[in-house]
Amino acid sequence: MLRFAASAPDALPVWFVNPETFGDLRSAIGSEAAAFADRSGFRPRAGALQLLPGRDGQLAGALFGVDADDAPTHDPLAPGKLGTALPEGVWRFANPPADAQLAALGFLMAQYCYARFKPDSAPKPTLVAPDGLGALRIERIAAAVAFGRDLVNTPANLLGPQALEQEAVRLAESCGAGVSILRGEDLAGANFPLIHAVGRAAAEEPRLVDFTWGRAGAPKVTLVGKGVTFDTGGLDIKPAAGMELMKKDMGGAATALTLAQLVMQAELDLRLRVVIPIVENAISASAMRPGDVIASRKGLAVEIGNTDAEGRLILADALALADEEAPDLMFDFATLTGAARVALGPDLPPFYSDDDALADAIAAHARWACDPLWRLPLWRPYDAMIEGTIGDLSNSGTGGGMAGSITAALFLRRFVEKAKAWAHFDVYAWNPTARAHGPAGGEIQGARALFDLLSKRYPRR
Repeated sequence: MLRFAASAPDALPVWFVNPETFGDLRSAIGSEAAAFADRSGFRPRAGALQLLPGRDGQLAGALFGVDADDAPTHDPLAPGKLGTALPEGVWRFANPPADAQLAALGFLMAQYCYARFKPDSAPKPTLVAPDGLGALRIERIAAAVAFGRDLVNTPANLLGPQALEQEAVRLAESCGAGVSILRGEDLAGANFPLIHAVGRAAAEEPRLVDFTWGRAGAPKVTLVGKGVTFDTGGLDIKPAAGMELMKKDMGGAATALTLAQLVMQAELDLRLRVVIPIVENAISASAMRPGDVIASRKGLAVEIGNTDAEGRLILADALALADEEAPDLMFDFATLTGAARVALGPDLPPFYSDDDALADAIAAHARWACDPLWRLPLWRPYDAMIEGTIGDLSNSGTGGGMAGSITAALFLRRFVEKAKAWAHFDVYAWNPTARAHGPAGGEIQGARALFDLLSKRYPRR
């Protein structure tokens, strides 16, 4: 469990130092300990760790190098490295950094491990929560991120459509939300033709999970998450290298469920709705074909230019459903395009919104939460790139791969009409390499930033 240790008078101190502060802190650290660090070659550079000796071979504490608070490279989550680098024991921040909350959160998130197959039994350090912080809130954030990471990391043979549905229902019911589910042919009968078409070729039938929580009359906030549990590409099959990580193609659903867990546990004063379309994009005789034209829930006819552009199809029907009740705020999350990664890399998901005030708020909370997001434009001239030839829209467009993340967002925008404010997040949901605040593998991007935003707008009554 990612939790803080109980307060302990003998907790070992961690001193945060940089070249400007190390000299001033030497007396507080102790002259002998500081001299030992010098003789050991310690330099107070960002990420450097030096253990300090005590009596009888025991530890007396540690030094940890950080960038100055105003340095361009300053990372408030960098102290997360301590969660895996320190030896077993109870530790405390002797001189908390400027953002002790993010430092403590980084420590907890760094200790995450996907242990379903290879249990992590190695002893780990624990941290006493810094004074004056909301320790329970930080623990809940770390636990929610761990939940989402687990979903992304789980192999597709264990997290197919049925299993992902069960995870969503378990979360909803544990928080007292009301749940409805449509599966298989019932999707077609209930006018979700795109979700049905994408998922009908798989062994497990497609489905739509829809749950609602919160008091009636509160502002309506709706989350929509792409739940493609594995993506072969369909008949436009991916090469082996492109298919290797496709268990993570439900990362949008994992993000939406992570944010939903945070909202419900915090009892924010809003009416939450979560809509998760769940499919496997598989290949069989019933698979949709390039060139097919499918009428969407909204009534727009969609040409299938490429069966590997399936995420926007299931989101289109889900967004159309969610939009029908005109929510005050609607977010959708999807591992939607490789173009987003080409443009911004794996660490910086783009987001899109027509609402400048909302976009500014998202960007501000992303900075404060150290949960990076970057706005890209819904560039209207590119609408021409998604026009169909015999249908209203093409799911692949005519841009030859150019502006792929933007045209995908413009495609989704066609299915949002009544929502008072909307933003789309094209997340990667994966760490290619280990970070200070987490290992390589599944990652949740944007949920912490948006939880901060929602907490400020709709605080608990």
